[in-house]
Amino acid sequence: MHFRDSKRKVDYVLAYHYRKHLVQHPRGVGSPELTRGSASLALVSNGRTGKGHVEPYQQDNGQHVLQEWPGLPGVDVIQLSPLDAMEEQKRLQREEYEHNLIEAGLEIEKDPENKSQGLSFVRIHAPWQVLSREAEILKIKMPTKKMYEIREEGGVLKTLNEIWCKLTEPLQPQVPQQENTKMKNLSYPFSREKIYLYNIKDKDTFFDNATRSRIVREILKRTSTKARNSMGIGTLIANNVYDAAYPLHDGEYQGQNDDMNERKLLYQEWARYGAFYKFQPIHLIRKYFGEKIGLYFAWLGLYTEFLIPSSVVGIIVFLYGCITIESDIPSKEMCDQRNAFTMCPLCDKFCDYWNLSSACTTARASHLFDNPATVFFSIFMALWATMFLEQWKRLQMRLSYFWDLTGLEEEEEHPRPEYETKLLQKKLNNKNITTENSNKDEKEKLTWSDRMPGYAANFGLILFMIMLTFSAVFGVIVYRITTAAALSFSTNETTRSNVRVTVTATAVIINLVVILILDEIYGAVAKWLTEIEIPKTEKTFEERLILKAFLLKFVNSYAPIFYVAFFKGRFVGRPGRYVYVFEGYRMEECAPGGCLMELCIQLSIIMLGKQLIQNNLFEIGIPKLKKLLRKLKDERTEPKETNTNHSKDPQQWDLDYILEPFTGLTPEYMEM
Repeated sequence: MHFRDSKRKVDYVLAYHYRKHLVQHPRGVGSPELTRGSASLALVSNGRTGKGHVEPYQQDNGQHVLQEWPGLPGVDVIQLSPLDAMEEQKRLQREEYEHNLIEAGLEIEKDPENKSQGLSFVRIHAPWQVLSREAEILKIKMPTKKMYEIREEGGVLKTLNEIWCKLTEPLQPQVPQQENTKMKNLSYPFSREKIYLYNIKDKDTFFDNATRSRIVREILKRTSTKARNSMGIGTLIANNVYDAAYPLHDGEYQGQNDDMNERKLLYQEWARYGAFYKFQPIHLIRKYFGEKIGLYFAWLGLYTEFLIPSSVVGIIVFLYGCITIESDIPSKEMCDQRNAFTMCPLCDKFCDYWNLSSACTTARASHLFDNPATVFFSIFMALWATMFLEQWKRLQMRLSYFWDLTGLEEEEEHPRPEYETKLLQKKLNNKNITTENSNKDEKEKLTWSDRMPGYAANFGLILFMIMLTFSAVFGVIVYRITTAAALSFSTNETTRSNVRVTVTATAVIINLVVILILDEIYGAVAKWLTEIEIPKTEKTFEERLILKAFLLKFVNSYAPIFYVAFFKGRFVGRPGRYVYVFEGYRMEECAPGGCLMELCIQLSIIMLGKQLIQNNLFEIGIPKLKKLLRKLKDERTEPKETNTNHSKDPQQWDLDYILEPFTGLTPEYMEM
């Protein structure tokens, strides 16, 4: 967790793969040996220094040779493969970036590169001067010495709250609680001029780990390099200069050691299946992961709690349907063999007349979900949604108060690296820029005309994707109609009697597969469409991404369900004047008991299928598989060389590097 001096804390880690090149002279030129210094000089001189100019030319074997110009003493002619040249360029970018980080005040510790190729880490520590400077710039609220009392409501509400706390005591997580919950420190945006106001007991622990890593992350995003116009760490990772950038966890969570840390405590009391019945240690989650993730889990916890009463009421409504099934008049009349209701054929030519009593089972099953209590349940759910929303507003305000998120000024976000790169390209392409209007350059921004191609692509592709979803729904409708007609021709009595169930079940499974595939495609397309719009800040990027992804995924997930609920069976026609999709294929109609039973099957398969496949397999299985593949790849690519500087036990940065990168909260909210 610390530098080699065991004093300075590691606040952030940069990881990269390196590959040392073997420099060779062309045949007959110079000596066979070449020092590191002369190689560096020749490379740096390649368009990067004013001491001379060295130009590459292409050999027949595809390798680049740096040719010495006449009158340039001390510059060797060296031979570099394209791969080595790229590696050298990355190394120079890393050196420049790390130099700029040191100039920004950060302290750096690097691993020695003592193999021909391998993985190396750059550890970053933010000293007090940097933390205090950045906290002031970011207006981070910190606790002052001033304390005040939190007054609670008295009377009946207080008594009920105390009773509730005693009843739920076994469900509370065993985490350290604040000593005095009735007193609270007044928080104020950090200011170095008023440092005497703040409750600073120890400068090393005044800023917690989440705040320290947030500050370093901001510096990494802001620090740029001249090479390839790289704006911040995001661009460098995209260009494969670095592999990853991440803060460290607080140690192992599944070790044999007795050292307790916040990560292990969170695992034992929250992030494992054995603790599913406990309340969330929401304040500890916020302390460890930060406010954004803390608020997400607070919302998720409230949502889960509210689903309990709705589930209970839903089960009661279902049980009411089971109890009253014998007294349901429509299903009794349909099932009565004495009432010989002869119905028209379900298809032309091959289908025969049929008796209504043959649909008895479907009608009885429909009553379980479509009974008088269902009307009450729909009203209850409408009120439930409003209650949930209001309760979340209340909880959000409460947490904002305790976590000092109230009264925050809307901090000015730094532009995204992609935006700055595009702006830089625009400036370079603008040949009319002179030194006189250089002050205008700083205020220059991307205009509507710059973004017009992106907006046009957005409009066209979103329209195409929505039409693609409707086409998929129509394709499944056609499948149902044609399959039903084909099965009706069967000579097998069992096949003919179960046509509706067979067609519905297979069509829903096809729907599920189509939804899962299109969901992944739409997620990637929404991200790409947002990127070509070139939003200025991360907040704008997230807002636009959510809007597109929600629109596409909503249409994709609910189009088949909306069709069954509101449109199926409405356009059938009547005997003698049926509506035909194709010649000889009649428009499909609902079962005699109504479309609600089919809707129930559709909902259950899609919801359960998405839950099992998308939310469990994709979210749990695939990240574990990626982690395993990443570990195997690193073990395979690193040569088995003796490394005297590498300790036997893996360090925390080694263990955290194997973990899958965090993709943000947008997919999590989208799933819910």
